[in-house]
Amino acid sequence: MADHLGPWEPETPAEVREHLAKVDVPWWIAGGYAIEFAVGTPFRTHADIDILLLRRDQLAAQAALPGWEWWAADPPGTLRPWESGETLPPHVHDIWCRPTADAPWRLQFMLDEADGDDWVSRRDPGIRRPIDAIGRTGPGGIPYLAPEIQLMYKAGNIRPKDQQDFDAMLPHLDPEERQWLRTAITAAYGTRPWLEQL
Repeated sequence: MADHLGPWEPETPAEVREHLAKVDVPWWIAGGYAIEFAVGTPFRTHADIDILLLRRDQLAAQAALPGWEWWAADPPGTLRPWESGETLPPHVHDIWCRPTADAPWRLQFMLDEADGDDWVSRRDPGIRRPIDAIGRTGPGGIPYLAPEIQLMYKAGNIRPKDQQDFDAMLPHLDPEERQWLRTAITAAYGTRPWLEQL
């Protein structure tokens, strides 16, 4: 999507932590980095970096990076400017941003739902957990998304890098995490190849 709008030069998780140090809402490193943190060692390259925010906290991202350029990924694959102070509609889940119009893309924010004190999966509202139980703490105190939740999202459209993440993470999942992931994948998608290995 939007290759014509320029290349990616993603920030590191440590740079994200610096940018969001004063944000007073929860956030988590997501995507491949979340799996890498859980595995405990780097095992592949990363073309971008994902940060999960609750939808209700979306404007905190804009406040943390004033002056940056923000674009909303409007399904099925169009980037459009995200205006300052605009509340994005429920069907928009991804936001790309960069310091200036001629800079590479640096960050991708992903929006997930919440209901009171619960995180709610956008794949199936029946999949939920307490917000304070969806994250872990990585190197340097960087918060990251629990790997079983990240794998649940990756199971929807398994690309080579998703398979690589699953294969690396599988030996590290404890029985409770495996059970949660089996249940969540089944609820969200029905059958998926990973179920046989869980």
